[in-house]
Amino acid sequence: MKRILSLALALVLIVGAFAFGAAAEGAKYAEGTVLRMATGYNSAKTGIVFDSETAGEGITLADGVTYNTGSLKPTWVALEGILGVKFESKYQGNGSSKEFEYWKERLQEVDMVSGTAATLSEYGENGALVNLAEYMDVLPNFKAYLDANPIVRLSITGNTKTGAIYFSPYFDGVNDIERMPLMRVDWVVKLLDGEGAFDAAACGNTAAPVYTPYMPTSGKVEIETPTADGTATQILVKDYDAFGNIVEVMNAKGAMSGVEAVNLLRDYIDAAYAGYYGTQRSNLFIGQDAAWDADELVALLRCVVANAQTLNGTDSVQGLFSREDNNNQRRIDMFRFAGHLFGVRGMESRQDYLYVGTDGMLHDARQEAATYEALVRMNALTQEGLISVAFVEEAAESSSTYLENDLGFMSYDYNQTQTVMNATKLQADQGEKYMAVMVPVAKWFDGTDENGVYMRFTESWRSVKTDGWAISKAGVAGDDNKLYAALALIDYAYSEKGQILMSYGPDAFIKTNEDGSYVTFLFNGKEMPVIADATYEELWAKANGNYTNYARMFLGSTLSFVKSQAFEYQCTHEVGKEGAGKISTAIGLGTIKHPELGIAENSWYTSVPTVLPNTKVENDELNSYTQLTSNGKFSASKGGENLFVSIIAHGLEDATGVATAEEAAEMVELDWFGDMYLELKNTAWERITEYYAALY
Repeated sequence: MKRILSLALALVLIVGAFAFGAAAEGAKYAEGTVLRMATGYNSAKTGIVFDSETAGEGITLADGVTYNTGSLKPTWVALEGILGVKFESKYQGNGSSKEFEYWKERLQEVDMVSGTAATLSEYGENGALVNLAEYMDVLPNFKAYLDANPIVRLSITGNTKTGAIYFSPYFDGVNDIERMPLMRVDWVVKLLDGEGAFDAAACGNTAAPVYTPYMPTSGKVEIETPTADGTATQILVKDYDAFGNIVEVMNAKGAMSGVEAVNLLRDYIDAAYAGYYGTQRSNLFIGQDAAWDADELVALLRCVVANAQTLNGTDSVQGLFSREDNNNQRRIDMFRFAGHLFGVRGMESRQDYLYVGTDGMLHDARQEAATYEALVRMNALTQEGLISVAFVEEAAESSSTYLENDLGFMSYDYNQTQTVMNATKLQADQGEKYMAVMVPVAKWFDGTDENGVYMRFTESWRSVKTDGWAISKAGVAGDDNKLYAALALIDYAYSEKGQILMSYGPDAFIKTNEDGSYVTFLFNGKEMPVIADATYEELWAKANGNYTNYARMFLGSTLSFVKSQAFEYQCTHEVGKEGAGKISTAIGLGTIKHPELGIAENSWYTSVPTVLPNTKVENDELNSYTQLTSNGKFSASKGGENLFVSIIAHGLEDATGVATAEEAAEMVELDWFGDMYLELKNTAWERITEYYAALY
């Protein structure tokens, strides 16, 4: 049952927002105009100037220039020359949410400010930020980018009556997969491959089973997957009548030795797939033709954890782990992965926990019983010891050191930044290999079959990020020089040269031909620059091959605007390219489905916009639902708390106080005003879809 909106709110829905302002005539500003920048990424190290820790007594980069504490980073030095402006850093070294929180009552002191997309749109509607849509005549590159990418405009429109846009969006790549499952694939090979039975001199035992089957326990399931060479697709059959469901079979035996568990899994793969994988059973999980599902992963995790002596020579291996098990910002990757394992939408949404249903309306994962059922399944893994100890409680060994100490098996994370550890943390010469593997098979209800469809689907799809930069109205008030200089910065960032600068840094860090032109390579069908040899050497020396850290900390690029993945790809370890290449092939063949960056014919595949055009009164109402805000029960911030994470770690009743998934969903819907929240979000969704239809 839905509550009735307040009279004041209902009136606003009828009247809509008030249009104001007129288009500017020519973006002209005085040479040397100073822009006060309250902008950066998420720490003092990732602002537009060097901090004392990074610069030290002075740091000389690959361009041959020495930079000191307080010096503009190379990208921003270049921008000063290109634009003829001066940049003054006012950045406090916070993430976007806290940075805007610091400045929101002092916006007259800054000209540009970073913040979350939702907050910037809200404060724009409140009159605090410049409406970029009023200045499209002096933003030709920005306008061209929006025209070429209509879903981007859909994601940043703050008011459908006026077409208002209050921030410049940030893209960490676009229209590509973002996070991936990552495994120590050498361990999978060691356990599953070869002739004859598995044996080990020493092993542990599996825990008493808690997890129960998710997949069928009888019958057959057909899965479309690439062929082993990736040249075509094929249908693989999971024949449960031939062996049974592996989890059900294991559970019937109870706790068992690690050796027995491995041999059961081997026998299951041979029988259920009719010998398809031969002696390379590991390919069920790590091959181009992988077809693994949640139950098969649980069986594998049981084998891994019970065979520590074989895998690392100790008595302990951690199964699933997050990059930093004591950092909520990373811990939430565990429930994102749960969505993939158990076919739950909204767990990796571009906005809150929303997704578009087959009915064309927005749905909230926090208000659906299926979400909590998936989290209860994840807690079963915790109870069996298949999720890392450090995820549940403070532990002597941090998950951040698991890979280098051969203690961690699997996570769900970014490919480039994590597979670089093959060069820095693992011993490749001894065959150690940490690699992206295929997205799991799950039952998804995309509307094509009322009983659901067994397929691969990823919700982790690159679109507009949740952060952006805006122009402070109070900061530039009465000073057209500042206003147009800030507009010029935004527009240049979306030009072809600007996109390269904002990704690669200045030309001194890029490889050039004798005539000064860029040396290029083909990336996603487009010629993109190759980084200079000195840059490549430096990013390994200063950032252990982590492109993003190097770019943000030393070059001052990739802080906002458009980040091309072309630079990052060049820095990806060969093992990282291998795993990502298999996933890319599967996406290209259509065996991994994903959201579309537009209004899809089947609305279930439509990507949720990063921002929805709720009015000021609506936003005030939404902000009053404190359990649902970014500081409430579902935080994604580093020091926050997240109910979904707590359920995985401690169980449903301990985390929520209720006993069933249905009760948990109802608590969010009724006690925490989730029904009101969703009604307001759908009101804005209806506006934006009507606006989209009128535009395109």
